[in-house]
Amino acid sequence: MLAMQHSNSSGGTAPIPLFNDTPAVKVLEAVAGNATRPRSNPTSAGLTMTLGILFNVVALIILAKAYNRFRRRSKATFLLFASSLVATDLAGHVILGALVLKRYSAGTGSAADPVSSFQNDSANPDGCCLFLGSCMVFFGLCPLFLGCAMAAERCLGVTRPLLHSRLVTMARTKMALALIWLLALCVALLPFFSLGTYTYQYPGTWCFIRVMEGTRATDLAFVTLFSGLALSSLASAFVCNTVSGITLVRARIKKRLCSRRGSAGSQDTEMVVQLVGIMVTSCICWSPLLVFGLMSATKSYSGFLPGDRETYSGLMVIGVRMATCNQILDPWVYILLRRAVLRKIYRITKRKASFKRSTFRSIRWDISSFQNSEKKNSVSTI
Repeated sequence: MLAMQHSNSSGGTAPIPLFNDTPAVKVLEAVAGNATRPRSNPTSAGLTMTLGILFNVVALIILAKAYNRFRRRSKATFLLFASSLVATDLAGHVILGALVLKRYSAGTGSAADPVSSFQNDSANPDGCCLFLGSCMVFFGLCPLFLGCAMAAERCLGVTRPLLHSRLVTMARTKMALALIWLLALCVALLPFFSLGTYTYQYPGTWCFIRVMEGTRATDLAFVTLFSGLALSSLASAFVCNTVSGITLVRARIKKRLCSRRGSAGSQDTEMVVQLVGIMVTSCICWSPLLVFGLMSATKSYSGFLPGDRETYSGLMVIGVRMATCNQILDPWVYILLRRAVLRKIYRITKRKASFKRSTFRSIRWDISSFQNSEKKNSVSTI
């Protein structure tokens, strides 16, 4: 997803640019100190959106080729999950990016005071904001749910391969995908049934659950549900990947001499390594927004937010900027953590290790031969 900076006038509180190299501390100081920043443009945001689309398309091509090459049931179901995850990231990147760019272009030249414009928009969200907020929740939950489902599927395949081959089929995998998308959609549509509210978030270019001003009990319940489901998915994926990793390590130690089973083991290792990469990326990118949103809603509902509103606004912006990176980094997991790439890394590492061993042995041989020659010379002189 894509969040962008809003343009700034010569006076007033400076909006927070979402795509720059400013550290988080300086960002918060600029908000609290009413600093003035120059008028900005959406070039960096458009470039980020283009790169995200390119990376996701490349990852989809790689997964499509792998799906045509491997026909094993376990590998096919994993690739179907992975392709669905990348396709969901691509769709979210395009839809959310287009909506944010449209919001940016509509607000850059019309409002003389962007802060007051943001406050008015926050009080009266329009249909575009409701759709944007729904997409934020939907495309935020879907990758986390899919990552959890992939981890559970691989855990079953690694620990109980016979049960996995009997239970996990392509039809059931497609049904699970449909249920995951349906669950995320139901959660995203809850504000349309009076459970929670979507509002524009500072600096007015993106929409999310109401967590800053006028937070009600339904808003707190909604953000708690959203954060709870997301964090539970991350925790479940962590448990499943840990079990899969330990099982693979034990199996490799026991069957170290059986070279015939290396192909299946290498495929399982590749999939688990990719799942760990997805899990780590999701934890790093999504945890700040989930935690900051829950903290902001709790303090706002309790009435303790007014004094720290600027600080929590900056934290929310940092959180959504990090969440944006998830859809850009996910494709690199499949691009870099493929078996071919891992095999090259393993060969390079093995060559370096063998070279160091041979060098060490040659040095030891030279030293021992030198000592033997010295002993012979001493004996001959005697």
